[in-house]
Amino acid sequence: MSGFSADWLTLREPYDLRARNAAVLNSVADAFKGKSKLHIIDFGCGTGSTLRALAPRLNAAQDWRLIDYDRTLLARAVDSAAALNVRGSAITADLDRELETVLQVSADLLTTSALLDLVSDEWLERLANCVSARGIPVYAALSYDGRIEISPAHRADEAIVDAVNQHQRSDKGFGPALGPLAAASAISKFMQRGFSVVQGPADWIASSEDGDFQSAIVQGWGAAAHETGALAHQDIEDWLAFRQEEIAAGHASLRVGHIEFFAVPPSRI
Repeated sequence: MSGFSADWLTLREPYDLRARNAAVLNSVADAFKGKSKLHIIDFGCGTGSTLRALAPRLNAAQDWRLIDYDRTLLARAVDSAAALNVRGSAITADLDRELETVLQVSADLLTTSALLDLVSDEWLERLANCVSARGIPVYAALSYDGRIEISPAHRADEAIVDAVNQHQRSDKGFGPALGPLAAASAISKFMQRGFSVVQGPADWIASSEDGDFQSAIVQGWGAAAHETGALAHQDIEDWLAFRQEEIAAGHASLRVGHIEFFAVPPSRI
């Protein structure tokens, strides 16, 4: 399973929060109006970003089962639950091997953020089968969809983006990842099972004021391009140097496309 550092998760969270699709979030909140208590499972919870984004919108007592394989991140997620006056239980699990096991408990909602683009088509089939059988709605946030816009332009941009998307399709611990195709594939699988789906874009947008965030992103893209071997080493380094110079000068901006959706099973419609 591919991991994320706490520093990166902290850096990206304000951009994640700003990107979250309001219509999708409102649909989640509206679906549970009138409920006095909610049992929520959060897959790949990290430090608890989905809990922090969603819990204040739910007018109910909440019991979150926070699932990740990184105990350090889980501890921070549990602290976030306590700060929001909701119950948070840390569950250490490998979501590839233990997917069906962790979904054996009853739940009103399954949430996940920035996870689906890491998983395989076979894993998505397993997930769709599990939640369909149990009648669990799914809120899936911030799945990368392959759209990247960068300014100012550089001659290597298209090749770098192609390499990044190629890297996104490599095995992240769940089999060959769907990468940019994941959100559309998941939505299709849920709709085939009769789920009603609300979806919308949730793009990262970074301007000249967001230098640290932009710098971290382009460094990650450069590393991914190197790993694919699709471009010459020097071409990648030249691109990185150009990008970092433009970021430092306050001339750079970018948009990274993501999709969010809320899928409700037929039994809940």
